[in-house]
Amino acid sequence: MNLQEIYKSKVITAEQAARKIVSGNRVATGHACAEPVTLIEAMLKNKDSYKDVEIVHMVPMGKDEYTKPGMESHFKHNALFAGASTREAIASGRADFTPCFFSKIPELFKNNYLPVDVALIQVSSPDEHGCCSFGLSVDYTKTAAECAKMVIAEVNKEMPRTMGDSFINVSDIDYIVESNHPLIELTSPKIGDVERAIGENCASLVEDGSTLQLGIGAIPDAVLLFLKGKKDLGIHSEMISDGVVELVEAGVITGKAKSLHEGKIVVTFLMGSKRLYDFVDNNPMVEMYSVDYVNDPCIIAKNSKMVCVNSAIQVDLMGQVNAEMIGETQFSGTGGQVDFVRGASMAKNGKSIIAMPSTACKGKVSRIKPHLDEGAAVTTLRNDVQYIVTEYGIAELKGKTLKNRAKALINIAHPDFRNELIQEFEKRFKCKFTSK
Repeated sequence: MNLQEIYKSKVITAEQAARKIVSGNRVATGHACAEPVTLIEAMLKNKDSYKDVEIVHMVPMGKDEYTKPGMESHFKHNALFAGASTREAIASGRADFTPCFFSKIPELFKNNYLPVDVALIQVSSPDEHGCCSFGLSVDYTKTAAECAKMVIAEVNKEMPRTMGDSFINVSDIDYIVESNHPLIELTSPKIGDVERAIGENCASLVEDGSTLQLGIGAIPDAVLLFLKGKKDLGIHSEMISDGVVELVEAGVITGKAKSLHEGKIVVTFLMGSKRLYDFVDNNPMVEMYSVDYVNDPCIIAKNSKMVCVNSAIQVDLMGQVNAEMIGETQFSGTGGQVDFVRGASMAKNGKSIIAMPSTACKGKVSRIKPHLDEGAAVTTLRNDVQYIVTEYGIAELKGKTLKNRAKALINIAHPDFRNELIQEFEKRFKCKFTSK
């Protein structure tokens, strides 16, 4: 058979695809905005045929109805990252959470820590060679498909064709369900005065010719606002969103100074609007690779002037970072923060930045605290932290004593909470606090 015939022989309906899943299967689904919506909806409709189907994925962007009350006998969600639609299920015990560095998730599939029975993926239409692109999500999705006993692909005409190591041949797909619907888009966050101040502080640490990693949310987007005067910036990041497109079009991001993948934007997944998705479609400037490559600290370290910007929920006076829990409640996950913090630290002239507002709960709670909340995990060790940034300034912790770390952090805490932190400082270090 030729490629067209092979393709046609694998096309089935979404309902037929759902019946390929059986009770007890572990199902890994495509990540974030590449979530295979049509396949998941069909699986939900077929729920009464299932018992104990385990669903594994990272950032959820859809409704995730399989985590809702009443679904427990049909589905069990194993979260690799908690999201808005899965936090309550994890907290209530209807779902589980598996801690893991983002860079190590493919290893869970490859080495049978989490053997995959079925991979549900969303890909582009095949090219003349029979290759479909993973489009918005290569990360762990490609590895899950390579390791799964069965691959069911939703071939969506709207999925962009991204470059790099981003392809699967139709011969490696067991069943194909065709669709044609808009992709999930990420709504642009509101950037307020606090985020702008943090963004400006972070941008002040970025030199011309730096290679950047930026996360998701108002603070990374605010950083981009203050980079318009920089020259020849590069991108090596687990993801990008719309703000990067603007800086490419303005000639700020060129990749000319990159020491690895010169001239290329290197990422592992994408979250944004149709503007971003149109930008990456067939764009040789953007290369996507599996997360065990992009987020490998040793690979990250090959980028000179590597600057990573990540967020936190709270930081204690020793510099320990909690970026994933509110007390004992799993709010998000480790993600790629530690991967990039360590990679940037090893890079020539690299910088790692943890950026956050000084307060939470509408100003009622300080994010800089004497101790992390009881039950909270340490995401990034104090030994790994370099810069902590709030709207009140920049605290460089690397090479500083515990006493001087605490001073630097108190100086960028919200003024309403500094007296409380100073009292803790004087109790702990048996000396009077001075700001210098």
